[in-house]
Amino acid sequence: MDNTTQGPKPQHEVVIYSTPTCHFCALSKDYFTKNNVQFTNYDVATDFEKRQEMIDMTGQMGVPVIRIGNDVVIGFDKPKLAELLGIKE
Repeated sequence: MDNTTQGPKPQHEVVIYSTPTCHFCALSKDYFTKNNVQFTNYDVATDFEKRQEMIDMTGQMGVPVIRIGNDVVIGFDKPKLAELLGIKE
C-alpha cells in the first residue's frame, strides 16, 4: 500500500518501509510530516514484495528502514535524518 504525503522539499526521494504497530515508524512519519517532507510509505507487514526489497537492501527485517536518495537509515535516527534532509533543528 502506497501512502504519499506531499511537501515543499522535492529534492530528496524519501521512502519509508514500516509496519502499522511500529512506534519508531510513526515517529519517523510524524517527523517528515512536521517538516513538510514528501515521502512514500510501504507497509511491509502486508506488502511482501516491498518487504523483500527492504531485506535485500539492508539484510535485516527491523523497521523503520528509511531511504533518502541513495542513503539508507535504519531506525529513527533524527540527527541523521535532519542531516540528510537539510533540516535545521
